[in-house]
Amino acid sequence: MTDQTAVAKATPTLPDAQTVTSVTHYTDRLFAFRCTRPQSLRFRSGEFVMIGLMGDNGKPLLRAYSIASPSWDEELEFYSIKVPDGPLTSRLQHIQPGEQIILRPKPVGTLVIDALLPGKRLWMLATGTGIAPFASLLRDPETWEKFEQVIVMHTCREAAELTYGGNLVHALPDDPLIGELVAGKLHYYPTTTREDSAQMGRITDNMTSGKVFADLGIAPLDPAQDRAMVCGSLDFNLDIKKVLEDAGLSEGANSAPAEYVVEKAFVD
Repeated sequence: MTDQTAVAKATPTLPDAQTVTSVTHYTDRLFAFRCTRPQSLRFRSGEFVMIGLMGDNGKPLLRAYSIASPSWDEELEFYSIKVPDGPLTSRLQHIQPGEQIILRPKPVGTLVIDALLPGKRLWMLATGTGIAPFASLLRDPETWEKFEQVIVMHTCREAAELTYGGNLVHALPDDPLIGELVAGKLHYYPTTTREDSAQMGRITDNMTSGKVFADLGIAPLDPAQDRAMVCGSLDFNLDIKKVLEDAGLSEGANSAPAEYVVEKAFVD
């Protein structure tokens, strides 16, 4: 056995391995990272894949993560919480450029344009890291070609937790690929629920009270023209579904497009 063979056996390549290229920490609870993209991977903006690390028992420890990068990006981006005792995120948060993660290249999900009927306004409703699939969709030309207005409502507990989404949204008008498409179409409505900020309140409360419509100077929800995508905690998803359905919108799916869709995959 050669020395090279011995090294290969001592440091085996992970199955479905991809290499981390950059890591950015936003708060003590939130971080994002980018990694290489398999040449064979094709996905629709808004879908998720299973990613993770090898567990101590030698078996892959995987969780569903929305792909935060658009379908045209040469790399993949993910946005994650840090859970101190989370089986995966307690370890994933320490990942460094050059290290490997496991990625199962089988994208799925309901937060895709194909699962919605044609409309004029698209609402992206997110709490916490639920902004990740919208980070993908907001950078996809198809989103701006199919809708006359895009309203992004993102709610977190503290202002610092809005940084990832805010940086991305504010950069869109200057994006060389979609900047011209975005002009005049984007409404961004970030709010906090615990820390005092310029805009506060839960998404559900700001919609049912009519505050968001008044603040943005836009008409209330209309099932004839409004479409919505929802990604957040289970409680939020259930609450916002009621708000949307009370307004006359119906839930859709890949097999039966309708007025709104909800992502049901969660991390940790």
